[in-house]
Amino acid sequence: MNSNAPANSSVPLLALKSPINQQGFDYWNAKRGARLMPARGDIDPSEILKILPHIFLLDVRAEPLDFRYRLIGTKMDEHMMGSYTGLWMSSIPHQKAPSRIWSSCRQVFESRAPLSSDVPYVGKNKEFLTTEDLIMPLSDDDDQVNMLFVTVGFV
Repeated sequence: MNSNAPANSSVPLLALKSPINQQGFDYWNAKRGARLMPARGDIDPSEILKILPHIFLLDVRAEPLDFRYRLIGTKMDEHMMGSYTGLWMSSIPHQKAPSRIWSSCRQVFESRAPLSSDVPYVGKNKEFLTTEDLIMPLSDDDDQVNMLFVTVGFV
């Protein structure tokens, strides 16, 4: 259970198993400060070098709702079933609606709050059974979610 969220925060406490995700959440939470969510400009890759290989940045298009892979960390790229940079989730058969990852991204977009979930591992490395993903909203105006900051730990 994460105990680092401010007591007056609207962010729910998350039970995170992965140290990568705990570090990602702590960073996101520190960057948002008193705001509901930080902006993309608040995220400085040089401050998160240790977890950078485990990160995705997804652009959000509100109408119609879709998510585009803007940045894929090197560790994530190794485990992907293809080259997804620049692709919209709606164009990836196992990720388009109503997949679990799509549903999770939609929930974060709508709630404007982070979400962690265990997702069955679908990738090249058969030693992993699941991934724990943590999807966190980013917003330039602290109202409309325009990007998602995602960290992934392999379990």
